[in-house]
Amino acid sequence: MPNLILASTSPWRRALLEKLGLPFECAAPDIDETPQPGESPRHLVLRLAQEKAQCFAARYPNHLIIGSDQVCVLDGEITGKPHTEERARQQLMKARGNIVTFYTGLALYNTATGHLQTECEPFDVHFRHLSEQEIDDYVRKERPLSCAGSFKSEGLGIALFDRLEGRDPNTLVGLPLIALCQMLRREDYNPLMA
Repeated sequence: MPNLILASTSPWRRALLEKLGLPFECAAPDIDETPQPGESPRHLVLRLAQEKAQCFAARYPNHLIIGSDQVCVLDGEITGKPHTEERARQQLMKARGNIVTFYTGLALYNTATGHLQTECEPFDVHFRHLSEQEIDDYVRKERPLSCAGSFKSEGLGIALFDRLEGRDPNTLVGLPLIALCQMLRREDYNPLMA
């Protein structure tokens, strides 16, 4: 079995990959995540996931490297991490009653063969019509300042939504495990038989 590398420092992605029970190491990719002029959210996350997966090819010559990147899109604009409570409140005010789409790019690179697989997994979050008090209380309680979209769906953030739509709920947290398992099987690495 090839060794797995997760090209990410995200504790959420690490926790998701641990659910598969596979041994892996994490490595911190050093790439420029600036969108290119006119680049669509889908293209951006696919490009960044691929760059993350391929940036360690020389260091890990016989490995499967996982790269992933995610953006949150509201009204056609990428919504980043808020970093402050005020910006978190602003993002949630804009999201209330709307649909926010998360695009998660996933790449699996086999450094031994040069085989690259990529996929973009969309996930729609339907927000309730939230009051300002609900938004203020949520931001104060959960402090989602390092989360794109200003919420943590794996925590109290679930109370903000009417419904979620997507193939894999793990996608919303940052690593589409169903798609990843499909990619691993194509590399003859079945998580159920590892």
